This record gives sequence, structure tokens and C-alpha cells, in this order.
Amino acid sequence: MNISSRQLRAFMTLAAERNFTRAAAASHLSQPAFSALVRQLEETLGVRLFDRSTRHVALTAEGEEFERSARRVLAELDAALGGMRERAARERGRVAIALLPSLAADWLPQVLAGFHTRHPGIELDVADVLSEPCIERVRSGQADFALAATRAETPELRAELFCSDDFHLVCPAGHALAALRDPRLRDLAPWPFIHLARTSSVRQYIDAATHPQPLRAVLEVDQLATVAGMVRAGLGVSVVPALALYQFRTPELVMRPLRWPGLTRRIYLVRRRDRGLSAAAQGFYEWVMARRPQPVPGATPKAPRRRPGHR
Repeated sequence: MNISSRQLRAFMTLAAERNFTRAAAASHLSQPAFSALVRQLEETLGVRLFDRSTRHVALTAEGEEFERSARRVLAELDAALGGMRERAARERGRVAIALLPSLAADWLPQVLAGFHTRHPGIELDVADVLSEPCIERVRSGQADFALAATRAETPELRAELFCSDDFHLVCPAGHALAALRDPRLRDLAPWPFIHLARTSSVRQYIDAATHPQPLRAVLEVDQLATVAGMVRAGLGVSVVPALALYQFRTPELVMRPLRWPGLTRRIYLVRRRDRGLSAAAQGFYEWVMARRPQPVPGATPKAPRRRPGHR
């Protein structure tokens, strides 16, 4: 028995409209073409599905029974087709993401490689920029979503927590601070300090955690890689997020987790409120959410009692 989905849809439309002219118009077919579909279906089934008169069209008993089955079959077919269309859409398309350099350099490459292997037909666009440019790219439509250290909750943007990031002291291996297991703010205060630029989220968190006791800044640079080089050369010490520690894992440097109140950076996934993600972008969103950075071992100790001089 050969029944087409066009015949089933014509049958369901006529069952709803109870009028050949309206049903044909709703199906975007001429009335003769529409009537032929219904007639072919009845001939294939060997039963009359409709009682027809010049003014009235009604389902027969067999038609009412067939309607229940046809509705179920079409629902299952539509669900199957929808799933396949979504799968096909995720094999093509373009995804644009903006994220912090500390995430882009170490966490993202393996995540991106896995996604590209799974979906080689999807074009990927990555912008490794600071939080404000990240958010601006989402706002302007240049990025589907961003990973930024700013909780951008506005009428046009929404944010959800992506991960948390603790901070570490980094200093040369032979430095006096390297002997401390629990460095405090007053321990760092006398030493030359390498700062990141004030526009970076790292700098903003450090300034908030150390206020009103400033660190003794000797240099201010834009890149964490530059911080690593300066500390390695003995020009000063610094405080960096756990997500950036990969740049500091060398024999010449020592890293110590900091237990300072409030010194935890939160990373948010920011996207537009007024537009949904494409199938490709939705697939990538689900991929990155399932592979969020895990806390660095030993980087999230229990908060200690507040000590004098510790802000």
C-alpha cells in the first residue's frame, strides 16, 4: 500500500475545513488537484472517507477512525523530519564566540577541536578580547555569545554563570614569598608588583580585593604572557587567575593559591535576549556548557579567618 504524506495532509485539511474549496486554498492547490489527492487516498484504502454533497462534507465512520491514525502518523513524521533538519543544520552554518584571552588560549583549543571534529562543516569565528569588547560584540550581533567577567544583565542582554576562577600569587622560585603556604596581603605589600592594565577584569578584581591598601606597582602591562616574562626576570611578583596558570608553569616560578575574601572571578556566558541562537550556535552553546573549566586542584581552599591587614 502506497500512501504519501501529501495525501495524508490533504485528508487532514479537508477533515478540518469540511469544504473542498477552503481546503484546497489552505493547501495551496487547485481544487481539481486537491480532490485528486483525496480520491487517490480513498482508492488506495478501499474505503470512503468523506460523505459529500453540494453543501456539506463530513467524515464517514471509517474516516473518523482513519483521522486518529493519520494524526498520529503525521505527528511522528513531523517530529522525525524536524530532528533530521536540526541535525542537518548543525552540520552547516557559522558560530561566532567572544571570550577572555585567558579562556581562549588554554581551555578553548581542545573544546574547539572536539567540536570541529564532530561538526567539520560549521565555520567558527573566535575573538579573544577583554570583557567589554566581548559584550559589545554580542550587543552588536558580531558574536552569538560571549564568555566575560562582567554580569551583563540588561534589557537586551542576559547572563548566566559559566564558571568561577580563583587567584594565585606568582613569584620567582627563590623569592621570599615562595616559602609561604598562605600568602596574605600584608606579605605582598612590600614587594614590587607587576599589574595588568586597569581595563582588564583581573586588575579590577585585584584592586577591589586590596582596597584601600595598594600594592607597590612597578610595571603595568596588557598581556598575561608579559606578566610571566617580567616575573620570571625577577622584576616583581604578581597575582593571576587560575585559568591563566598555564602561562606560569615553569621551574623558575612558584604559584600559591590566595585565600583572600572576595578574590574569586566569576565568568558569565552573555547572549542576546531578543534573538534565539541558530541551530549551529545552539549546538556549540550546548557543547561548551558541557565542557566548562573545572576548578584547579587546590585553588579553592576553605575561607580562613580574617587576619589583621588582610582586605
